[in-house]
Amino acid sequence: MRQVKVGSASEFADPGRRVVAFERFEVAVFKLDGEFFAYLNQCPHMGGPACQGKMIAKVEEVIAEDRTSKGMMFSKSRMHVVCPWHGYEFDIRTGVHPGNARARLRKVAIAVSGDDVIIGLPDVGEQTVQAAQPT
Repeated sequence: MRQVKVGSASEFADPGRRVVAFERFEVAVFKLDGEFFAYLNQCPHMGGPACQGKMIAKVEEVIAEDRTSKGMMFSKSRMHVVCPWHGYEFDIRTGVHPGNARARLRKVAIAVSGDDVIIGLPDVGEQTVQAAQPT
């Protein structure tokens, strides 16, 4: 596995992301509550750029003690990324779709060494083409 530095940890907004393009694929790196997560930027639904969509708090239904709905609210602890093609949502920490655990983003190994954020890629001779700015 080849290791590639994708930036300095201090350069990432929190929450934030950066999409790094290679010859045949893209990898999205997210920073959330000081932790880093990385996924291939490909939606399991139809191959769209899932990691380039909006980052939003998970919408959760609040249930009262009598089991009736009190309405919907944004989660205080869960953040999702929404695929811009068809609206599939994925938990940024796990890469899993909230309604179908089999639909998930493909994880990429990631580590922080000092201030360097490093992802692990298969050694396929890919060359970095372009790095998007953090959002």
